Amino acid sequence: MSDEQEEVQGQFQIQRVYTKDVSFESPNAPEIFRQEWKPEVNLEVNSGATQVEGDTFEVLMKVTVTVKNQDKTAFIAEVQQAGLFTVSGFEPLQMQHLLKGVAPNALFPYAREAITDLVTRGTFPQFLLQPINFEAAFIESLRRQQEEQQNGAAH
Repeated sequence: MSDEQEEVQGQFQIQRVYTKDVSFESPNAPEIFRQEWKPEVNLEVNSGATQVEGDTFEVLMKVTVTVKNQDKTAFIAEVQQAGLFTVSGFEPLQMQHLLKGVAPNALFPYAREAITDLVTRGTFPQFLLQPINFEAAFIESLRRQQEEQQNGAAH
C-alpha cells in the first residue's frame, strides 16, 4: 500500500463509553402514584463533540425525559451519556458526519437503557424511548443548510 492510500484511509474507533451524569426526580411522589396514568411525555436529546486531544474526541449526549400526569410532574429522568472516539484521516464533512451522526447512534442505546432503568426503579410504568436515527438527522440538517444557502444566493 502506498503512502497516499494510507493517508486517505480514515480511522473511527470507540475507545470508551461511559455515563457522565444521571438524575432522577419524582417531585410529586407518592401522590402521583394514586392518579390515573395518562402521561404527557416531553423528550429532549442533544449531543455535541469536543476535541480532547489530537485525534480523540468526547461525544456527549444529554437525554432528558419529563413526564407529566394530569399537569403534575410525575418524573424527570436525565442521562448524560458520553464516549471517547478516535477519529482521524477524514475530510471535515466526514468528521462531522461521524461525530454528529455515527457516534450519537452508538451512544443512544446506552442512554436509552439508563433512562428505562431509572424509570423502572422509580416504580413507574415501563418506559422505552424509540430509536433515533442521528445519521438521518445529520443528513437532513445538511440538506436544509444547502437549501438555505441556495435560497440566500438566489435573492
